[in-house]
Amino acid sequence: MPFLLMAIIFVVCLVASNLFASKIFTLGAKIVLPGAVIIFPISYIVNDCLSEVYGFRKSRLVIWIGFMTNIAFVLTAYLVTILPGAPFWDGDEAFQYVFSAAPRATVASMVAYLAGSTINAWVMSRMKVAQEGRNFWLRAVLSSLAGEAADSLIFIPFMFWTEGIWVVLTMMLCQVSAKVLYEVIMLPVTTRVVKHVKAIEGIDVYDRDISYNPFKIKDI
Repeated sequence: MPFLLMAIIFVVCLVASNLFASKIFTLGAKIVLPGAVIIFPISYIVNDCLSEVYGFRKSRLVIWIGFMTNIAFVLTAYLVTILPGAPFWDGDEAFQYVFSAAPRATVASMVAYLAGSTINAWVMSRMKVAQEGRNFWLRAVLSSLAGEAADSLIFIPFMFWTEGIWVVLTMMLCQVSAKVLYEVIMLPVTTRVVKHVKAIEGIDVYDRDISYNPFKIKDI
């Protein structure tokens, strides 16, 4: 049950991020962020929990479930946007603006997501074995930093290159900083969730003999 619940939360956050990513907002004069920063970091926190409790194999499975769900969502969004709007409905232009961005956002996010989420799970797994399960807080933060950095390096230039190099660089720096700060703030909650799930499931997986090939989906 905890695994299923975390997988659902992971997928919901991922799909919602595709819609929110098309909006850019500012905090103060210099902090520029995409709207997805509000919810996307939760997927990394869930990824940390999955990797810590169930190991890299299960985390990889959920990552690919999220990937396939993304594809299903963007195809459905495309089909809905090409349907002719009713003559009496005045929301077609706004609807097209939001959902027509979804395919472009998904192309960028799919590559960034696979790279970032896999790196996040890999760092969590490797550090857990190396540290014999100690210092969960450290690997949670460092894995998120590595994953978010990879995600931002791929997604933001692809999605917002028309905004100019300085906007892209500012967004990358702000996004990585904001998401890692999000992780740090939520760390007490994450730690309690991990301990609770381990107690319920009665497992604490160490990936001592495993293939880290991200494409070995059947190896679960």
